[in-house]
Amino acid sequence: MPTHNSISRDADQRVRRSKETVLRTTFELLTETGLDGISIDEIARRSGVAKTTIYRHWQTRSDLVIDACSHITAEQEAPDTGSFEGDLTVLLTNLAELLRTARWSSVLPSIVDAVERDPSLAEIHSRIQRGHAAPLRTIIDRAVRMGEAPQNTDRSAMVAALVGPLFYRRWFSREPLDEVFVKAIVRNITGEREPSAALSAVAPIAAPQDQ
Repeated sequence: MPTHNSISRDADQRVRRSKETVLRTTFELLTETGLDGISIDEIARRSGVAKTTIYRHWQTRSDLVIDACSHITAEQEAPDTGSFEGDLTVLLTNLAELLRTARWSSVLPSIVDAVERDPSLAEIHSRIQRGHAAPLRTIIDRAVRMGEAPQNTDRSAMVAALVGPLFYRRWFSREPLDEVFVKAIVRNITGEREPSAALSAVAPIAAPQDQ
């Protein structure tokens, strides 16, 4: 005869499976239609999970979308090749590959567009941005400590100078995201030493604040 504990475990497993099904279905819809195609009705129809069950776990569509997008980042470890240039090259090469192949890269434009109209989705955008920036900031901080980048380097501006060209090619120019392009981006940052046009473009005029 089933015990109370076994019944409880079975119930917990059913809840976990239904949540995983809903989250997977939501992400699939995002990759197919963008945010405009997401509705609780359609998620319930596609997943086979009742609307009442969905609303029991997520009070709003925004809550569900934020949860489903929790892994839409370029989460990577910061490499340590022994040089600033090597670290940046490895990390940007990996990011370029993700932008070419990962399913989340096709969803990002609709996320950016939706945040402009729905502030409740801003957490998705912030989470994605933090995921891209974190390993780069680690590399930049290390380069500053090692004297490979100026002490007054503006971390945020440098991250933008490194990642921005990749995003531009992925969603605007549609030119190749290849090794040649990645190395050109890195050389723009590391190719010269002070006074450097590349580095001065990412260094603040005023004394830097803690990042």
